[in-house]
Amino acid sequence: MTPAIKIAPSILSADFGALAKEVEEVTAAGADYIHVDVMDGHFVPNLTIGPVVVEAVRRSTHLPLDVHLMMTEPSRYLDAFAQAGADVIGIHVEVEGDIGAMLDRIHELGKKACITLNPETPASAIEHLLDRVDQVLVMSVNPGFGGQKFLPLVYGKIEQLRNTVDARGLKVDIEVDGGISEDNASQVAAAGANVLVAGAAIFGHPDRKTRVDLLRQRASAGRRHA
Repeated sequence: MTPAIKIAPSILSADFGALAKEVEEVTAAGADYIHVDVMDGHFVPNLTIGPVVVEAVRRSTHLPLDVHLMMTEPSRYLDAFAQAGADVIGIHVEVEGDIGAMLDRIHELGKKACITLNPETPASAIEHLLDRVDQVLVMSVNPGFGGQKFLPLVYGKIEQLRNTVDARGLKVDIEVDGGISEDNASQVAAAGANVLVAGAAIFGHPDRKTRVDLLRQRASAGRRHA
């Protein structure tokens, strides 16, 4: 059976002028994680936040911080983000360097490790790493900016990864990030995902609890059973 559905609001769509309040609101609304997108202006064209902002988010919630490093050289910053309060640290399979060593370092720091792949990257690129991670993040938009439309081409990849994880008896969450809304949450869960990252679909509405509940209901309705 697919693991329990988790909703992870992405602060990329939050009001950074009132970030603590925004994080507190989605925490009270019943979110499971807080998703933090870190962009270095090199691996992706956008430039966002660093460990100092993660520290501020950490002070505003008891929820696990799911930190997605869109960086060319994530190995240089693993310790800093761990110390800042990250609970899950994700790196991209597309970066250069020893991916396995980076995942091992994340575990050495006492954090959960996540391997991330872009929309065009096949599932086969990470299958040899599945027993070294706690979570896989499938990007359903091209990374770099919020507010993009979901790319349906990833459904097959989500299903392939879920089938592989289950066949190997691994306890690995499958997370999807990009264009998630009430319109596709059911299909994403049906394909095998259990962690849904949502930015505008939550922070773009004043009633955050209603939005979190709606996404969870839609995803739970589509949730795949073994």
